[in-house]
Amino acid sequence: MTGSTGTRLALAVWALTRVAPLLCVTKVITLSGPDVTSDVSVIYHGWSEVLKTGTYPRSDVTWQYPPLAALAVLSPALLPFLDYASAFFVLAFLCDGLVLGLMLYAGRGNGRWTAGAWVWVAGVPLLGTTAYARYDVMVTAVAVAALLAGVRHPRVLGALAAVGALLKVWPALILAGTARGPWTRRAWTAAAVTAAGLLLACTVAMPGALAFLGFQRDRGTEVESLGALVFHVWRNFGWQGRVELHYGSLEFLGPHVPLVSTLALGLSVVAFGWLLVWRLRARDFRVSTPADAAFTAVLLFTTTSRVISPQYMLWLVGLAAVCLVFRESRIVLPAGLVLLATGITQWEFPFGFVHVVSSDATGVTLMFLRNGLLVAATLIACRRLWRQTVSGAPRDGTAPSAADSDAGREAEPVGS
Repeated sequence: MTGSTGTRLALAVWALTRVAPLLCVTKVITLSGPDVTSDVSVIYHGWSEVLKTGTYPRSDVTWQYPPLAALAVLSPALLPFLDYASAFFVLAFLCDGLVLGLMLYAGRGNGRWTAGAWVWVAGVPLLGTTAYARYDVMVTAVAVAALLAGVRHPRVLGALAAVGALLKVWPALILAGTARGPWTRRAWTAAAVTAAGLLLACTVAMPGALAFLGFQRDRGTEVESLGALVFHVWRNFGWQGRVELHYGSLEFLGPHVPLVSTLALGLSVVAFGWLLVWRLRARDFRVSTPADAAFTAVLLFTTTSRVISPQYMLWLVGLAAVCLVFRESRIVLPAGLVLLATGITQWEFPFGFVHVVSSDATGVTLMFLRNGLLVAATLIACRRLWRQTVSGAPRDGTAPSAADSDAGREAEPVGS
């Protein structure tokens, strides 16, 4: 199959697989389970009205997002001829298409292939309507653009990572795998300067820019998280807790929940410790390393989080797709496990969410399958990243300089 034929086929399959999500979010087709579009039509729309008054929704505990999230919430104003929800869904669809375009463009040339584009083509419909009913597809587009641009332009990588982090925090992790030396200094400096400037501008422009920090701190154990498995099982053996809407999501409340939440935070600290040790020990930084490290880092913190909302899977699908742009990436198996977990995620939300909330046999099975796949993907990704960059590093322990990168793999133009 020629490159042009493969591109046309990917575009055709992408278009066909996006028909169903669009029909669902626009209510032409109604699915069973919770209405996933209410976050846009009710919550996002309500936040947009508050933002238009010149302040962040600082009295709303469900506002748990960094200040640039306001841009995503206000973005439907770009399409004034549509109602708020319809405009948001159109913009989400366009961001989906933008990611595919970036993948196809980057997948050309030596050492590249279109596997990344196919991961994205498959991953979004596996998540279902949730992919278009949250602003995470917009954040993922920024992170994907950052990693692909960073192959040649570390300052662009840093700047876009900062923008992404101020949209939804996690894109800060895409800086974890930058090559040592000038490459890292340029990327991290650009990120710090961009973040500081934007944060100052947001703080000065409107009150409440940092209110999200307190709301995030007070979250508990959400019913879809890894730690929640303890209570899903325990409920069937007499645990006297309950499930309630708390800080914007359904959480377990009752005996020992604070302990499990603390343990989850402890696991996240351990994950950060492993990532730090890897960063200090890594010596062999290849063209695929920034994407592989970003995918692994986000997997670590997603899996250990007190909250694993369905839309988080979109982050992992996008990063897995970037990894598979590069033929030398070792993340193929973890990427496949993430795709499986994404499909199960749609099955548990929205289709089987009533079973998850009630902790019956179906709900517990779905949670064990989805979270088990995430744990497996995380462990395999960590092992493969370590073996490629630490265990298999050159004996002299040297890392490629920015000049070496310009002359070698990292200087290869995106899409060349």
